[in-house]
Amino acid sequence: MVRSARTALVAGLALTLLVGCKTGPPESAATGKKVASKAAPKPAKKSPAKPAKPASDAKKAANKDARPAPKPDDAANKEPAKAAAPIGTSKPPADQRKFAPMHDGKPIVAGISYGPYRKGQKPGGPNPTDAQILEDLKILLKDWHMLRMYGSRGPTEATVRIIHEKKLPMKVMVGAWINPKDEPANEAEVATAIALANTYPDVVAAVSVGNESQVFWSWHKSPPEMLIKHLRKARSSIKQPVTTADDYNFWNKPESFRVAKEVDFILLHAYAMWNKQQLKDAVTWTADVIASIKKLHPDFAIVMGETGWATKKNPKNAEEVKQIKAAAGVKEQTRFYNEFTAWAQKNNQPYFYFSAFDEPWKGSANPDEIEKHWGLYKEDRTPKPVMQQKAESPAETEKKAEAPAKPEDKKPAAPPVKTGDTKKK
Repeated sequence: MVRSARTALVAGLALTLLVGCKTGPPESAATGKKVASKAAPKPAKKSPAKPAKPASDAKKAANKDARPAPKPDDAANKEPAKAAAPIGTSKPPADQRKFAPMHDGKPIVAGISYGPYRKGQKPGGPNPTDAQILEDLKILLKDWHMLRMYGSRGPTEATVRIIHEKKLPMKVMVGAWINPKDEPANEAEVATAIALANTYPDVVAAVSVGNESQVFWSWHKSPPEMLIKHLRKARSSIKQPVTTADDYNFWNKPESFRVAKEVDFILLHAYAMWNKQQLKDAVTWTADVIASIKKLHPDFAIVMGETGWATKKNPKNAEEVKQIKAAAGVKEQTRFYNEFTAWAQKNNQPYFYFSAFDEPWKGSANPDEIEKHWGLYKEDRTPKPVMQQKAESPAETEKKAEAPAKPEDKKPAAPPVKTGDTKKK
């Protein structure tokens, strides 16, 4: 997540749906929800409004791999879509590969976005030690068997190697960061991702080239030709499936078809919180976004690359106030996490939840900035309330779903209560 300043307010775009959020630096391994749902968002006319001017290069460097600022607003998000006048659908590559990471012989549904940096660490160095990465992996293995990382160099190389050497039951989707102003770095990122995929095929489940490099509000928006070149290089060099991660506001437009035919599955970002959604509507909104993207890309598996709920926001940040109408907090995070993961498990919807740990090095010096507070664990690796629940973890739910019911679990139904028989005790 090199989250640099995101643009807000985009009053509707052709077939606009819902929003997403992060990115990851060239040498970063960092990361960068019941469907009784509403109809998919209605297409809206293009607005002449343009995204805000990107932050200066100096500020971008300071915010490397920081979570994005407010997401673009979309009036069309709240209106039901009309069934007609289809714009067509995308087509996959002829030799499309299936994204199907397995654990104990079963498909993995639940994944987590992992940013390994601790206090005093950041992309570009200092990096976490092997011992710190191993500690993180042991924490995460309690609940997940699939990680997403955003760059291929530095901590990502160490993470993949450690998983292999320790024979840990963890799969990794390796990222390759794409920067439109640094082709040598792009080539190094892709080359390292290729090397990791070929050296550790038991660990690397997929490679994602580029992160939010095509959506209109991206500060590092790259020419499609540049992205496609690197996608083709990666795909021709490894056996694993290859994709690119982007916001729903890219995948919901015909312009995404050109990129889609170069990937094996759609890696989608959508944040209800960034789209003025209230908590009670968040999972329905998210499910509708996924369904809408599926209609445009029917021959692709849709994998949720990022979604989550922050535990703190900055009331003095005008952009955050404008884009985020719901409350941030540990109770809110717990509810969203529980509802989204339950929905995803029920619907076999693969996802990477954002994110594992808080990342206080991101964004500005303001400790309340939302960029810093998306983790399910704090920066010091202590669990937030959501991870202190007695409820089943995603990994436990997956295992239980496959287990046959025990005879003792089948209890006889209680006799009906007769009117007038109830008594207070």
